[in-house]
Amino acid sequence: MEFDGSAVLSIDRSNRTFLKQEVKLSASGRLSRNASKSGSSRRRLLPNDGPRFERQVTSSATRGLDGLRFVDRVMTGKEVDAWMAIEKRFQQFSTDGKLPREKFGICIGRGDGSEFSGELFDALARRKGIDGSRGITLEQMKVFWEDLTNEDLDTRIHIFFDMCDKNGDGLLSEEEVKEVLIMSASANKLSTFKKQAGTYAALIMERLDPDHCGYIEMWQLETLLKSIATPKEATVNSDDTTDLAKTMIPEIYRNPWRKYMTRFFESGLENWKVYWVLFLFWEMNVALFLWKFHQYTMMPSFQVLGYCSCAAKGAGETLKFNMALILLPVCRRTLTAIRETYVAKVLPVDENINFHKIIASAIVMGTVVHTIAHLACNFVRLSHCPLNQFMAIFGGLFKRQPSYMDLVLSIPGYTGIIMIILMAICFTFAMSSFRRNVVKLPPPFNNLAGFTSFWYTHHLLIIVYFLFIIHGYFLILTVGWYRKTTWMYLLLPMLCYASERLLTTDHTLHVDTITAIIYSGNVLGLYMTKPTGFKYKSGMYLFVQCPKISRFEWHPFTITSAPGDDYLSVHIRSLGDWTKALREEFAKACEPQQKHPTEGSLARMETKTNLTIMESQAIYPKIYIKGPYGAPAQNYQKYNVILLIGLGIGATPFISILNDILYNLKHSVSIINQNDDVAADVTTTLTMLTYFSSFLLQKPGESLDKRAYFYWVTREQGSFEWFKGVLDDIAENDHDHIIEMHNYLTSVFEQGDMRSALISMVQSLQHAKDGVDVVSQSRIKTHFARPNWRKVFHNLATTHEGGRIGVFYCGARALTRQLKKLCKEFSQPIGTHFDFHKENF
Repeated sequence: MEFDGSAVLSIDRSNRTFLKQEVKLSASGRLSRNASKSGSSRRRLLPNDGPRFERQVTSSATRGLDGLRFVDRVMTGKEVDAWMAIEKRFQQFSTDGKLPREKFGICIGRGDGSEFSGELFDALARRKGIDGSRGITLEQMKVFWEDLTNEDLDTRIHIFFDMCDKNGDGLLSEEEVKEVLIMSASANKLSTFKKQAGTYAALIMERLDPDHCGYIEMWQLETLLKSIATPKEATVNSDDTTDLAKTMIPEIYRNPWRKYMTRFFESGLENWKVYWVLFLFWEMNVALFLWKFHQYTMMPSFQVLGYCSCAAKGAGETLKFNMALILLPVCRRTLTAIRETYVAKVLPVDENINFHKIIASAIVMGTVVHTIAHLACNFVRLSHCPLNQFMAIFGGLFKRQPSYMDLVLSIPGYTGIIMIILMAICFTFAMSSFRRNVVKLPPPFNNLAGFTSFWYTHHLLIIVYFLFIIHGYFLILTVGWYRKTTWMYLLLPMLCYASERLLTTDHTLHVDTITAIIYSGNVLGLYMTKPTGFKYKSGMYLFVQCPKISRFEWHPFTITSAPGDDYLSVHIRSLGDWTKALREEFAKACEPQQKHPTEGSLARMETKTNLTIMESQAIYPKIYIKGPYGAPAQNYQKYNVILLIGLGIGATPFISILNDILYNLKHSVSIINQNDDVAADVTTTLTMLTYFSSFLLQKPGESLDKRAYFYWVTREQGSFEWFKGVLDDIAENDHDHIIEMHNYLTSVFEQGDMRSALISMVQSLQHAKDGVDVVSQSRIKTHFARPNWRKVFHNLATTHEGGRIGVFYCGARALTRQLKKLCKEFSQPIGTHFDFHKENF
């Protein structure tokens, strides 16, 4: 929603008298004011003072302000049901039949007891002449509720004006405006905005009080609110987009049976790489199990052990296969190399971690069957078999018949038990609830959950693999080393994994920290020197180690700098114990430096200190990196149109992409300007031409634009400081509008809520004045609340009709399903198609 704040000043002063009269008296007869500049004539008029003007036609102000409300949207709809909910909460929070002021916000469904709700309570009490110091009754509550849900424009404007006009003189002073701004900032959790409330109050007075009367009147406030609330273009609601999606669906989808079969077929086409790999995986497991099972039905031991030995050996064979296979999905360098080959077209390399988890579940299943079959059946039958039958069948393998405990304490027995214990520890701490520190253990175990515990316990699997080889070599019923195949299964995968872990020490790179910045929101920005030959693509990630914290821990972070930059940068959110320790170490080093470094000339680096690299290394802890490694977002150049969606710190891979696009935009302009320079770098020129052909240039007659849409959703105002330099750089240099930026702050109530009305007003005025957004402090205007994702996809589907759009998402898992569903819903068999790629943290 756009608004030109200068429009307020363009109001013809000759029309002010008419505008004053138009809002002179509302249905409630609240206010009339014909004050002089001195403000000497001030009085409150009663309902019968003077004539009453009725609106004959619904004005644009009415239409524009129709969305302004005092209650949340969840309370709109059926009025009877809404009031029943109010009554229920009133009975819950009232004392002696009266609801106290501090519970008013909760009672009306706003879920808070903020100062804003308290001021609303006071304004309603003043309007109705009610003494609310000791609370209000249910009847009075209903009167308040009727005012809050009244559809009359004047009533809502007057209530809001009464909230601001605390002394009841009918005029708003600058101090009163400042107090309401502070309340609004608190309700919307805008700490930075709150500090500047005085400046923004002066801005409002400057625009609405050009004659310097020292006050503003209600009609002026209404005019400004109308300008803000009236959209320049028609909005699209969910029903419209749903209808559009339906019209996009061919006839074959409308029959329920054909719809089901078609969706099943389309799902197969969309995820065929995942399906065929899973089919091959489970087919191999079943085949190995049945092969070994059948083999042991023909063994002499079958006469004593029966199908127990068959089941145990079949499960054991799957364990060999899966213990070998589980190493391959975590061979990062191998997977990064595969991404650049034709093999990536048939393998789901982006699902490597999910496949790793599926193999782990198969290992659990095989372990359970193998262990139960041995301990509950095979060991019992061997130890209790008649001696003559035992010696006839197993005499060549045993000197004497073993007892149950002899079998348990044998090499295969105790190695198996130790492996089960170690694997149980590894698998438990690898669970999402433990790894993400969701589980809160009681003291002294409260520090066990977290990524560090997952990291160290997972390395117990090194012991498990050695025990697994020993376990498979000392089998009781198998004779001959060539028949003991455990080592054969493990040899190649273990060599592949070990080579990556050991040989990549050659790729462990020491980098110098140019500067470190501690941002609000517990985010650490590290700007490091770029090692020679370190080549990567936007969207890739690297591993970071800080020996001062731990010499063994490596943690992955997305690269936020562009491949063309002469430095590396990562932004690290302090969520776990290691990241918190890293932030603390760099915070200590940053203390002697200036608290607010000035902007430097280094492209897109947020700040720059005056320290040389050698001097900074005397302050900052040592940092080592490994990488780069591949990620889904690196394939963004395959699409003409890309939609980048980042939640919070999930914006990091897309910041690198935007940096890369912006870097190439700048250099392309530079090359064009230097086209007469015959000594220009040929390699750079070819690179830029290649980039043009893949992303920027539009073919003659082609209807689709090459565009990048970035939606960044965060809940903290301070988050915008992380990439402020990037946002401003895009706004200043993207003259062809290749990149479209959308920032969303979810802590602010959505457009139309009275709690954010003045925030919207100040935002529009400030942006019209100097082009700077008061929320993000950048040139990119911030939207409030959450995006309407259905509307976003609707707009893209209509703007780029017939195109193939790459959707890249990085953030919490909660939004993944919704975005994936919308991609399917707005994709057509022939026409616009959305390809979804995700990274979850």
